[in-house]
This record gives sequence, C-alpha cells and structure tokens, in this order.
Amino acid sequence: MTLVALGLNHLTAPLDLREKVAFAPESTAQALSDLARQPGVNEALILSTCNRTELYVEVASGAETVPQRWLLDHHQLTGRRIDEFLYHHEDNAAVRHLFRVATGLDSMVLGEPQILGQVKDAYQAARAVGTLRTPMERLLQQTFAVAKRVRTDTRIGANPVSVAFTAVRLAERLFANLRDASVLLIGAGETIELAARHLSESRVRRLIVANRTLENAQALAGRFGAYAIAIADLPQHLAEADIVITSTASREPVLNRTMVEDAVRVRRHKPMFLVDIAVPRDIAADVAEVDDVFLYTIDDLKQVIDDNLRSRQIAANEAEAIIELQVEHYLAWRRALDVHNPLTGLRSAAESQRDAALEKARQLLASGRTPEQALEFLAHSLTNKLLHAPSANLRAAALRGDVDLLRAAEQLFDGSSDAKQE
Repeated sequence: MTLVALGLNHLTAPLDLREKVAFAPESTAQALSDLARQPGVNEALILSTCNRTELYVEVASGAETVPQRWLLDHHQLTGRRIDEFLYHHEDNAAVRHLFRVATGLDSMVLGEPQILGQVKDAYQAARAVGTLRTPMERLLQQTFAVAKRVRTDTRIGANPVSVAFTAVRLAERLFANLRDASVLLIGAGETIELAARHLSESRVRRLIVANRTLENAQALAGRFGAYAIAIADLPQHLAEADIVITSTASREPVLNRTMVEDAVRVRRHKPMFLVDIAVPRDIAADVAEVDDVFLYTIDDLKQVIDDNLRSRQIAANEAEAIIELQVEHYLAWRRALDVHNPLTGLRSAAESQRDAALEKARQLLASGRTPEQALEFLAHSLTNKLLHAPSANLRAAALRGDVDLLRAAEQLFDGSSDAKQE
C-alpha cells in the first residue's frame, strides 16, 4: 500500500483555482464516500480550507494516480488546467507533509494554530463516513501528538498570528484608530470569532455580526457586545460599516457590486475597507473597481503576513527537526505491519491443530470410546502435531551444521521448560 498526499495550496495555485477545487462542508461526506469507492483506494481523508485542498489517500500499488484522476473528474477539470498547480507526495514525504500542515509550517501564516482544528475536523468527517482504517487512524493520532509537541516545545505559537489576526492588523493599518471605526463581520465560524475577539480587544466603536442563521449571529455577537443581523439584511446595514471582514462557506458572493455602490453612495463616498478571507470569495471581484472602496482578498494578506516570518523562523527550524524524528517513528510502525510476525503464524497454526485434534477427540467420545481414551488421543495428537515441524527443522539444522538456529531453539525451549517447572 502507498500513502498519497495530493493537493494545491496558497503557494502553488491562485485563488480562482483554489475556489474551483474547494469542497463545501455539506458535500464532503459524499465526496469522501465516492473517493473511497475508487479502484485501489483503501483509505481517504479530504482537507479543504480557505488556503488548501488536499487528499490523503492510501492506495494499492499501481493506483497512485487514482486520487488525481478522481479530483479532476469530481470538479470537472482538465489535467492541463490543474496539473501544474498540484503537488503529489508519497509515503514518507506524504507523512512529513501532513505533519507540517498540522503544525502550521505550511500555512500562509507560519505556525498559525487554526489549521490543526481544521485537520481534526477533516479527521472526524472521515471517521463519520468510515473511510479510515488502522494505518491512517494511527497517522492522524500521531499528527495531533506531533502538533501538540511542536506547540509545547518551540515558540512557534509565540505572539499568536492567524489569518483573522492578520485581517484585523491590516484594518488597523488602513484605519488609523479602530476605536473610531464601525466594523461589520460576515459569518459566524471560527475565523470570524477570532476576528471578533481581536476587534473587541482593540475596542472598536461598533461591531456588527451578520450570518445566514440569525441565531448563530446573535450567539457570537452576545459574547463580544456586538449587534447581530441576518445576511438578508446586509443591504440595510452595509453603509454603517467602515470596515467589513467576511468569511462564510457560501458558494456565491454575499456582497456584489450593486450592494457596495449603494452603500458608498449612502456614506457620501466615505472610504470603506473590505477584507475577504473566504474561499470561495464572499465579495464579487468587480467590487474592487468601485470608487472609495479598498478590497483585499486572502492573497493580499500575504503582504502583511510576511512581516511575521522572520520572528518565527528559528522556531520553525526546531519544529522541522521534531517532525523528521516523528516521520521515522511512524514509518517504522508502518514497516512493522508489513513484516511477517512469526509468533502470529505460530499461534495460528497451533490453534488450527488444536481445533482439529479436539474435534477428533469428540468424535471418539461420540463413537463410544472412554473419556480416558479420548484424552490420551488428544494429548498424544497435540504433542506430535505441535512438535513435528520444529523437530524436522532442527534435525535438518543439525545435519547442515546450522549452529545459530540450534542455539536459538535451545534458548526457546529452555524458556519453555522453566515456565513449565514454575
């Protein structure tokens, strides 16, 4: 079996392509089931976030290209449109890649902690559908342990930086004093919650939370003293916002050009700063053409994020060393699965011989033989069957002068004798 990690991310593919291959949360279960049914696929996990879409698949030998063909077919893409943007890792490289992803070493924001929660969500989704077996179960559990150790043993998480934090930091740079700003957050997921926390700490003048489900918006708003509205009411409230930060799971934009133009008109052309950190995008691309509107996408955040790289690079190097060690530990466990275990074979053969002898003894009892005769047969038969192969092999070893095997046998049988005497 081969472990394959296939995908694309913010480093290899532009935003418009990442949008095309993203998996909506409501469709992931069906996609997992379909992927797991492909010829040669033994296990499957799908990780889809705003910055990456990745498949982790264990396949039979010769089926290493199945995940890529499935991904193309599922999203109705041609190889020419996507091949150059994909990365493909196998076995140790795939394990290393997953460890790096989970620890935030492969993230746009180096060391950001949110990706670990997303990996855990992907794991739970795969477990719920039943597309994981022992090897990948073990891999995911070790992944979580590695991420925890990196977070504990290095300073990769010092001065926490996330996409949400970076979005707020960008807003601070664009708007001189957040205490004078009214901020609209669209969405109610983890990223928006983190943004709300950062904004609350910055003491913004007013905070509005919009979500498709009003109850979810109210729950989030209640934690940060914000005002909740439904997404359907955005046209009536958009003009109130100096800053808009949006991150939903919508497949279509929640803000279009007409809505933003109307809001700018009501604001009498007072500038608006829009930060779209969703994939697919929540804000239509042509909104960037509207006068007095400054639109930033998740890719634009990279300019801010780069400022944080140097301070975390030493910790990242330490994390890489931890990962290399843990990759070898997992691969050693995988190799052990492929090695024939002589004890397992010996026990299986002995149990088979025991069952055959026991059945024969029962037949003797049924035919009228006495219990003593059946027990004598059982003991004699088992002794002969269990010792036949070892005795024959030891005689052959003695004839060819195989001293190592004879000494090993002596050690084994001495241990058996001691155990019997005790």
